[in-house]
Amino acid sequence: MQNGQLRPAILFVAGLMGLFGVVSAAAASHGADPRLLGGASAMCLAHAPALVALYAAWPVMRTAALAALLLSAGTALFAADLTARHFLGHGLFPMSAPTGGVLMMLGWLAVSAGAFFKRTEI
Repeated sequence: MQNGQLRPAILFVAGLMGLFGVVSAAAASHGADPRLLGGASAMCLAHAPALVALYAAWPVMRTAALAALLLSAGTALFAADLTARHFLGHGLFPMSAPTGGVLMMLGWLAVSAGAFFKRTEI
């Protein structure tokens, strides 16, 4: 995928992530133990707006693409693992949630690095 196609894809992912956040919050409110789906919902609803912000900052922030990819992959992996644990009784694969968490942390570091790697042209 080329960089010109990545930016709209990130906005698409943000929308899907927001949708999943709302759906998983609703599902969590109807289950016996809402902790896993509630956690998945919280991560999605926290990171979907961050992806929208990165989409908006894309023209002036050199690290926007990297940050968006890391946050997208990390959040999807983390939330998918929690959702699998809720519905299947086991995670996706060993260390999948921690791997997703590390990717999210790296994504936020890439956001921070964006303060120092600005684009001069708009």
